[in-house]
Amino acid sequence: MKSVGEVMAIGRSFKESLQKGIRSLEVNRFGIGYGPKDLSHTSEDELVNFIENPNPWRLYYIKQALEQGFTLERLHELSKIDHWFLFQIKQLVDYSKEITLNPETIRKAKEWGFSDIQLATLLNKSEADIRSYRMDNGIESTFNLVDTCAAEFVAETPYYYSTYESESEVQISDKKKVMILGAGPNRIGQGIEFDYCCVHASMSLRDEGIESIMVNSNPETVSTDFDISDKLYFEPLTFEDVFTIYEREKPEGVIVQFGGQTPLNISQQLEEAGATILGTSSKSIYEAEDRELFQNLLFELNLKQPKNGIAYSAQEAIKLANDIEFPVLVRPSFVLGGTFMDIVYNDEDIEKYIKKVKTINEKHPILIDKYLENAIEIDVDALSDGEDCIIAAIMQHVEPAGVHSGDSACVLPAYSISQNILDEIEHTAKRLAKRLNIKGLMNLQCAIKDDALYLIEVNPRASRTVPFVSKATGVPWAKMATKVILGHKIKELDIKVKDLNYYSVKEAVLPFNKFPESDILLSPEMKSTGESMGIDKNLDLAFYKAQVSAGLPYPKSGKAFISVGDRDKDAIIPIAKQLTELGFTLITTQGTCYALKEHNISSIPVGKISEGKDSILDYFNQRDIHLAFNTPSASNSNADEITIRQQLVTRQIPYSTTIASMIRTVKAIEAYQKEELSVQSIQEYINA
Repeated sequence: MKSVGEVMAIGRSFKESLQKGIRSLEVNRFGIGYGPKDLSHTSEDELVNFIENPNPWRLYYIKQALEQGFTLERLHELSKIDHWFLFQIKQLVDYSKEITLNPETIRKAKEWGFSDIQLATLLNKSEADIRSYRMDNGIESTFNLVDTCAAEFVAETPYYYSTYESESEVQISDKKKVMILGAGPNRIGQGIEFDYCCVHASMSLRDEGIESIMVNSNPETVSTDFDISDKLYFEPLTFEDVFTIYEREKPEGVIVQFGGQTPLNISQQLEEAGATILGTSSKSIYEAEDRELFQNLLFELNLKQPKNGIAYSAQEAIKLANDIEFPVLVRPSFVLGGTFMDIVYNDEDIEKYIKKVKTINEKHPILIDKYLENAIEIDVDALSDGEDCIIAAIMQHVEPAGVHSGDSACVLPAYSISQNILDEIEHTAKRLAKRLNIKGLMNLQCAIKDDALYLIEVNPRASRTVPFVSKATGVPWAKMATKVILGHKIKELDIKVKDLNYYSVKEAVLPFNKFPESDILLSPEMKSTGESMGIDKNLDLAFYKAQVSAGLPYPKSGKAFISVGDRDKDAIIPIAKQLTELGFTLITTQGTCYALKEHNISSIPVGKISEGKDSILDYFNQRDIHLAFNTPSASNSNADEITIRQQLVTRQIPYSTTIASMIRTVKAIEAYQKEELSVQSIQEYINA
């Protein structure tokens, strides 16, 4: 199994549910096909390959094969999918050729789950045109309820799904009500942290006597439990589906800042259509997310940012990277979870990156930033009411800037930052909150290099660290933010943030054991699917607890394998020396062995895997390696290095791939050798 989440769609037919399910996946597809990412003509070999072998794109290739004349029998032979399902998909494909702009065919298309975007593509119209035509002709969705009590007695908390029938079963109350948009499916790069925020928002609305209406499509989350909110709509988080509910319920407004990037992506469209966005406005959200507007904002406030620019072609990208000076961080515009982000060190690297991204143009530029090597990254969570701003947490990342914040271990409170810089961070956060008129939560990501503070980005929403910060500080920040969004002032809420006399460490849980063919090096692209937390008055023991919880229990002794690139040879010396002092035997590759020998540190050298004998694989096969430290020899790892790192995952050997985390690892092992782990409740830490 490789999935990390799922969606659920409910409809009156398989066709409707399938198409709703596909658009709930948030992969920029709005049904089985006929949208922005629809396939054009595809070679027969490619169709056969993608239909015969299970993969995430199989359904779309089946649809394309039907378009190109494949029979149901042949598709069944290739895929082994039941004829019934294939027949249902064929009916969708066949009907797409019959759709015209008349009420009868549009109604049937909606009954079969075709979204307005699909119909707009088929009929060469805009989404707004299709919506307007439907409204004019009375083609509107109805809502059916899923009766949680099977009609045996009245259900207090029924939940609803949209369909196209003659009668709606939803009961609209005349209470004051607020809609909350959930986070949609879990995926690599986004876990359940936003669901935590949505649930707390719903609880806060109840405390205020306001009816809470949750919209989400993820069956695994607490927010879609039918007793969390007063009403639950199991619907895709697209503009069409959300605005339909909004028009029916007529709430005071919509809370978009607790569902991560998903609700933010439709906030502007919702506002333009007449919905009220509660809390931070869509204008402020756009100003923080648009590269040019954000740059102007920082210039206005005299805040530093790494040198950067936007490239609209391959030639521009190469020139801009050289002007900014390598190494640079490259990424497509408007990405989630660092998708397709990379650090490049020369012209050859950037040319390879451009080939990987495939498309660079006016609509899809790439962003290029100066990469601050060996900088310390800082995460800041804050709560603002537009006038006052309170800092929830200033967290220091263990891994250097350049590793995605969701993949880096982070420590609260920051453990090696000067008071002057901490004061500057707090002052910067408060100025930005006021200037952007933030109402609710805000997250800042900063880097510290040579005692200078650089701003990387501002997220005008709840961040993935909110659950961690809430538990570490004892303050329910999502609940407090909901009260602020509803109009309460921070001064009224009596929030007490005290100086912490213990450390909380968040560590990422990575899915590499499910993807043994992938390289485990951390990068700007987020790969984690969860996180763990360790608390202790001793920073090193807190770090150790977090690692154990994340599935990497460090040994107290044994053999440690070390292989680092030339850039890290000097930095590994004190780490290796400390490991030998702790009683570890060092096993090293030839280059690392020579570097250690020059500093009188003894190690056992091993040959290259490609040479076939006396290699590290012999130790792996004998299960004789207990800890591993590895960094790449260059920006592009060689085959030996990738094989080594894959073996670490396969054999469940605790490992570290950055110098910063190696330092913390050795300190944690030393602390663990000297002290037994103690256990206290979170309340005991917070109230001490």
